[in-house]
Amino acid sequence: MKNPMRSFKSFYADARHILSVSYRPDIDTFRRTLKIVLLGIMILGVIGFVVFELIKLLVG
Repeated sequence: MKNPMRSFKSFYADARHILSVSYRPDIDTFRRTLKIVLLGIMILGVIGFVVFELIKLLVG
């Protein structure tokens, strides 16, 4: 069994590393990312709706 304190220390070290190499995006990068994410969500929603309607049509 893994030592919980060692696991926590490892997680803490990894989290600090991620925060040290990350940066806050400027507003243009944030907006571009937001548009891409929203477009992806909309595409997945449309695909899910079409599949749902096709199954509803075929099953009855």
